[in-house]
Amino acid sequence: CNNFCSYCIVPYVRGREKSRPLDDIAAEARSYAEAGVKEITLLGQNVNSYGRDLYGEPRFADVLRAVDAAGIERLRFATSHPKDLTDEVIGLFATLPSLMPALHLPVQSGSDAVLAAMNRPYDREAYMDIVSTLREADPYYGLSTDIIVGFPGEKEADFEDSCSLVEECTFCKTHIFKYSKRPFTKAASMKGHVAPQVKNRRSDRLHDVGKKSAEAFFAENKGRMERVLLEELLEDQQMITGYTGNYIKVYVPYEDPEAAQGMLNQFVSVELLEVCRDGMRGRMVERRDQL
Repeated sequence: CNNFCSYCIVPYVRGREKSRPLDDIAAEARSYAEAGVKEITLLGQNVNSYGRDLYGEPRFADVLRAVDAAGIERLRFATSHPKDLTDEVIGLFATLPSLMPALHLPVQSGSDAVLAAMNRPYDREAYMDIVSTLREADPYYGLSTDIIVGFPGEKEADFEDSCSLVEECTFCKTHIFKYSKRPFTKAASMKGHVAPQVKNRRSDRLHDVGKKSAEAFFAENKGRMERVLLEELLEDQQMITGYTGNYIKVYVPYEDPEAAQGMLNQFVSVELLEVCRDGMRGRMVERRDQL
């Protein structure tokens, strides 16, 4: 990673960004598609800056186009730095058939003061503009994020800004981390380190806010018919689980274990009925081979 966020040790232990050649990525994607793989996730510390070291400029949009052309049915990527998420990449969600309407976009804090101290080169308004753009294109777009609580100097008002951002964005998943000191990082020597009991309290509160945010997002999807890729059997509960395109985990009951086993790695049409656990309970309407 090249970003050197003030809390993060990754640049010190893993070094600078290195991009694989585009042709190699496309060839690997084709091999997976030919082998029957249904979904690929492109993974990098900051996927949006892909290609800057090889080609002199970011070319992540080209990667997305190449993997889509390889024949993969579902395409996702993580992780994205908000400062590098371009309009070109955002626009591909509407034009590439395989690119799913879901994005992990770490904000880290809802406070402009804390974001500046973290060396995150965007503010709350810029982040919210991205969210608005995505939701205007698709109101059911699935967004998840990372937030650090208890960063050095974080005041109650800063923390409340993080809570309100989670509420406003209606994230389907909020990953919450209590700040911990890392050697070599700038934040380690900052003043105003937050007491452990305060970090614990803030973490618990934000977990509740994040849970309600996810439940609100799931509830907005109630009644929709979604294409679900089935992935796992929960035999003790007689449930088969999978994910919608906007990354809602769906639980579908089954009666015949052998038939359910045969549906793994297959797409089915599911009506989303109710919020449950960490996702939604659904009713299978038809299997893909019946479409």
